[in-house]
Amino acid sequence: MVIRDKQQARERQVLDKRLLDILVCPVTKGKLVLQDEELWSTSAGLAYPVRNGIPVMYEAEARQLSGQEIEQCKDKKK
Repeated sequence: MVIRDKQQARERQVLDKRLLDILVCPVTKGKLVLQDEELWSTSAGLAYPVRNGIPVMYEAEARQLSGQEIEQCKDKKK
């Protein structure tokens, strides 16, 4: 578990605010939110994986967000 926590910490360092300000959802061009090891696009309802600190911004690689996940993300923005 400690190794995974360290890996997540490194990924968060790589995906700093500047990078998140630049990256957008390739489908909607909307804002992305870093959530665990994924970049969430609530406008597209997709979660793009982050692998080894590298965002994988292919729609085919993204998973569908549930309605509950979208609401959870929107509530955090408030």
